[in-house]
Amino acid sequence: MKLDISELVPAFPEFRVAALVATGMRLPAGRPEDLGDLIAAREAAVRRAWGGRELGAIPGINAWRLAYKAFGIKKTKYRCSVERLVKNALASRPLPAINGFVDAYNAVSMTHVLPIGADDLDKVLGDLAFRYARDGDTFVDMSGADEAAESDGDGSDNAPKPGEVIFADGAGKALCRRWNWRQDARSLVGPETTRAVMTIQSLGQGELDAAIADAMALIERFSAGRVSVTVLDAKMPTAELAGT
Repeated sequence: MKLDISELVPAFPEFRVAALVATGMRLPAGRPEDLGDLIAAREAAVRRAWGGRELGAIPGINAWRLAYKAFGIKKTKYRCSVERLVKNALASRPLPAINGFVDAYNAVSMTHVLPIGADDLDKVLGDLAFRYARDGDTFVDMSGADEAAESDGDGSDNAPKPGEVIFADGAGKALCRRWNWRQDARSLVGPETTRAVMTIQSLGQGELDAAIADAMALIERFSAGRVSVTVLDAKMPTAELAGT
């Protein structure tokens, strides 16, 4: 399986993405107590680091706001996933408990202020790409069809819009819309997942290597997974994913 970011490199030369392929995972049924303690400590650290600042003044968030504007996303209701995590932490709204794997990577995301997403490898087809949307791309909103229709301003079509940056598989499934805004319901990591691909995304802000090391440690600790890493950037925009 390959990952390709070459379509985005001309407009976003600072884009770097780490793809972590986790195999042999065993997800805990709920959130382990020690993971809950870790998340609470990290939420407190976010408040210490960024409390009292406007979200747009946080470098990792500002970089993505500018990128969204660059590909035509002007509505403020569309924000990257990490902005929502940091915003909730600053407002003392606890991170939702989903499962041990997702909760762990959300903790990494808000700690390093880098967007992170993950997909079940058994639910994607073909090669993967961060690219511009095309005719025929499809999307099923993880938050439900009603909310998706309301967000898009129409009651019928949740397909990606022309020119929108998406993360997609080889079958035209938009695994994530608006680059890293919201994931597709069809490839979510759940209790039955044993193989997953996680992407950690950077636009010139944040310590990507530190986030990779953090994510690897938490995957191994809370999901018993073996992790392989591939990093793409402007110099190497296409690569075979290690571990696939």
